[in-house]
Amino acid sequence: MDNLMKKNIFSCAIAGAAALALSAAIVAPASAAEAHKPKIALVMKSLANEFFLTMENGAKEYQKQNADKFTLVSNGIKNETDTASQIQIVEQMIVSKADAIIIAPSDSRALVPVVKKAIDSGILVINIDNKFDDAVLKDKNLNVPFVGPNNRKGAKAIGDYLAKHLQKGDEVGIIEGIPTSTNSQQRTQGFQDAMAEGGMKVVSVQSGQWEMNNANAIAAAMLSEYPNIKALLADNDNMALGAVSAIRAAGKRGQVQVVGYDNIAAIKPMLQDGRVLATADQYASKQAVFGIDTALEALKDGKKQSELKGSVETPVQLIVKQ
Repeated sequence: MDNLMKKNIFSCAIAGAAALALSAAIVAPASAAEAHKPKIALVMKSLANEFFLTMENGAKEYQKQNADKFTLVSNGIKNETDTASQIQIVEQMIVSKADAIIIAPSDSRALVPVVKKAIDSGILVINIDNKFDDAVLKDKNLNVPFVGPNNRKGAKAIGDYLAKHLQKGDEVGIIEGIPTSTNSQQRTQGFQDAMAEGGMKVVSVQSGQWEMNNANAIAAAMLSEYPNIKALLADNDNMALGAVSAIRAAGKRGQVQVVGYDNIAAIKPMLQDGRVLATADQYASKQAVFGIDTALEALKDGKKQSELKGSVETPVQLIVKQ
């Protein structure tokens, strides 16, 4: 082989290598983009509440089944009123550059400023469980879609069922959650709707802060102040458990009906033996999943926060003794 032929072969080899390198350079970014898995941050309320623990477990199981589609970081707070810690968690998710945050806010108003900060940094935010206050969102010019059940409608169904077991004029008390939480407001309103329609008299509405011990104290006080009370309506099952305990301590089991909301596992035996009359299932294990799917679809379509749909109503079902 003469030198001219060797030079031609060498030149062809170099040209081929250069072409391959150029091709790789063009393809590599696309492959990297395709390989990027969205980082989804799930920010919940108290994991001491069985409802939110169930929600977290459902989200984790869903991520395992879709490990090739997204990564998941989940966080919760110690108790329902620890708003400062939840704000700090969102701050951490901003720093860690999450692609989307799915949040069940402990307070419908106080979390809005940090949510705005997340959105301004390019993170999609989806609201679950407890809806952000519409007026505060409007004031901040924010569009944050709510993915969750109609709490007022769910509570009304529970209240309607309870009304069938009461007489017109019967006195009842309502144990609400955190007063600044939209889902608490809506559930309380749904209970009041049903009681007014049924002709019952709501003699007291007090906050149990979503917590069992707080609700126990509130229920005990109501039973003492209103000895003729015939039912206690709790905005969640955690507080219904506290009400059941207070009724037992007052020696009034079978005399005062209790209803809750959430259908946590701890409430199920109480439904069967009559300590609790009814609750509502809003599918805790799927609550976060609904939000995650909404975020993933938006990320896939390249949608901005302002382009997201305002709300997605999820199922809620009345649960009574089977």
